[in-house]
Amino acid sequence: MKAVWIGVAAAFFFASSFVLNRLMEVGGGYWVWSGSLRYFFMVPLLGILVVMRRQLHPVWQEMKRQPWQWLLWSTVGFGLFYAPLCASAVYAPAWLTAAGFQLTIVAGMLLSPFFFFEYAGADGPVRRRGRIPRSALIIALVMLVGIGLMQLEQAQAGGGSWQAIVLIVIAAFAYPLGNRKMMQVCDGRLNAFQRTLGMSIASLPFWIILSVVGWVQQGGPSYDQIGQSFLVALFSGVIATVLFFGATDQARRHPAQLAAVEATQALEVVFTLLGEWILLGVMLSSIGMWIGMVLVVSGVVVNALLSMRQPGVSRSKLKQIADSR
Repeated sequence: MKAVWIGVAAAFFFASSFVLNRLMEVGGGYWVWSGSLRYFFMVPLLGILVVMRRQLHPVWQEMKRQPWQWLLWSTVGFGLFYAPLCASAVYAPAWLTAAGFQLTIVAGMLLSPFFFFEYAGADGPVRRRGRIPRSALIIALVMLVGIGLMQLEQAQAGGGSWQAIVLIVIAAFAYPLGNRKMMQVCDGRLNAFQRTLGMSIASLPFWIILSVVGWVQQGGPSYDQIGQSFLVALFSGVIATVLFFGATDQARRHPAQLAAVEATQALEVVFTLLGEWILLGVMLSSIGMWIGMVLVVSGVVVNALLSMRQPGVSRSKLKQIADSR
């Protein structure tokens, strides 16, 4: 249950990126800089935190151990996740982007059969291929119905486009895929701060190439966009990512609990709506929007409660397994 609440906190801070990216787009900022600047700021911010905790050396050791794995899955998990998400702000308002991105709930579940999870068996740890948790999948689909109700009015008014849908689908699958692959690569040897820093560093080649393209096409970013990108890096890139990775690390050995943590990100829609209401005057103007919000919040709560009833691995047993390696 603790991991689920951490996931809720992460959703709150993740929502800031949708609102700020939309503000930058409305203000004339180029989406390439919205994406690149976030990670250029994230590296020093996270670096300071990791150095203060005296945990930088293990990061370099892990990255040197499997450099190509780090480069590949960090580019997928950060590059192919955030660049399409920033580009989608060109075609859709913030809360529609946040709503569409909740496809990542289903995407994470559909990816489970491609990963192995470790359980405590009678004769020691047992590795089994993950399965799609049916109850969690049904709840996630109900949550997506709620999200659909919330965005229906805007969609009927002409908000959004097929370009936004394609970009959001790419981001929705890339994020859980990169995150889960890097969890396997690290295998618990790095904490959330260290893994986020390592992935940010490993994704820099992608962002450098993208920023060069952006400079050639549109020139450099404005001072306003630089300042807003710093806030995105701090709130969403550092605080939210570390919280979410910490939550998924806690649930990484249990597919049902991992799915529950990932499902908490549906609350990004609620938080984004609140942010746009405060900053841009966007309000819930129909019964469908309110019903949709209730379905999303209820789905998160029910999914979390179901995950607590699933058989898992106790902390003491996990320590025994770790010590036996």
